[in-house]
Amino acid sequence: MQNAPVKNQCSKDYFYGKNERLEKAIQLIESGYSQALRDLIQNNRTLTESNKIVFKTFWLFQHLRTETAAMRTVQMVETIRTLTDLPPGKFTFGIKEAVQMACMTFAESMHEIDDLKFCIIKNKTKVPFITSDNPAVLTNKWRLGKDRAPGHSFGIGSAGMLALLPLTPKLLFLGYDGDVYSVPKERGVVMMKSDRDVIALNRHQFLQCAANVYVHEASHEEALIKHYSEIESARPKVRHIAHYAQIGSTVGGYTRYVIIPTEERDKTKEAIMHSQVIHPHPGIWPSQIRIRQNGSVYTNGTGMGYVRLSRTSEATRREFWKERT
Repeated sequence: MQNAPVKNQCSKDYFYGKNERLEKAIQLIESGYSQALRDLIQNNRTLTESNKIVFKTFWLFQHLRTETAAMRTVQMVETIRTLTDLPPGKFTFGIKEAVQMACMTFAESMHEIDDLKFCIIKNKTKVPFITSDNPAVLTNKWRLGKDRAPGHSFGIGSAGMLALLPLTPKLLFLGYDGDVYSVPKERGVVMMKSDRDVIALNRHQFLQCAANVYVHEASHEEALIKHYSEIESARPKVRHIAHYAQIGSTVGGYTRYVIIPTEERDKTKEAIMHSQVIHPHPGIWPSQIRIRQNGSVYTNGTGMGYVRLSRTSEATRREFWKERT
């Protein structure tokens, strides 16, 4: 749709509840982002430290708080509620509650990506960066290419994390794990001159959006439809899978749980559930994001999977060790 208003397509009135303090905090984040974007448009030859802080904070806030992210949380909770046979009205979760919880999560986790490296990708091609109703993408080239932890999702603290946020048709903000990737840049700016590289980044908007992608000029519509058709089959039919694990045995003080089909569960036995997020593979990656030959990732052999060095200081029952990428 040409000239479609986007004001309420990622959020709605009173999306966060009638909380004046929260609304003021959100306005502060958004106004800071607007100013940083204006600064970058005027001088896109360098990424200043102050603008880097603004963009990474906005990426995390946007990643957690969109209606698309909230809908996925609600769907996940509903799946768990159904599997546990809770009656209607018990353990219910609405969109507003999910977004409000996301805002609290943001406040608690806003420094968890401080260890990433950041840069601006400057698009020198005729193919524009597109955006969507879920623009702040979290993905992981290393994990999707070398899945050493099958069955486990990855997240904000994972080794190999990538954070993508389109800013304009010509500018995109990128955060990446510097122990896993090497990205050639000068003064925090990366030049992108290949159509294929831009298309590779745009694919994440097609894969992660709920329903809408946006482009600045309608003249690009036909090309974008073609690009979407090339990746459409990779869009997940479901965004998460709930695993039901029933107690199997207890040996030496350790309890072992076995994942079983939910229709075979024994309701008299102790069980746990965990949700696995489905992360789609874009098929191609920008040539600028290169995996280091001797990169470092960390694990303790538990369900945490592979994490970055900054996460190894967390208190766990098992110590972490380093592995090469």
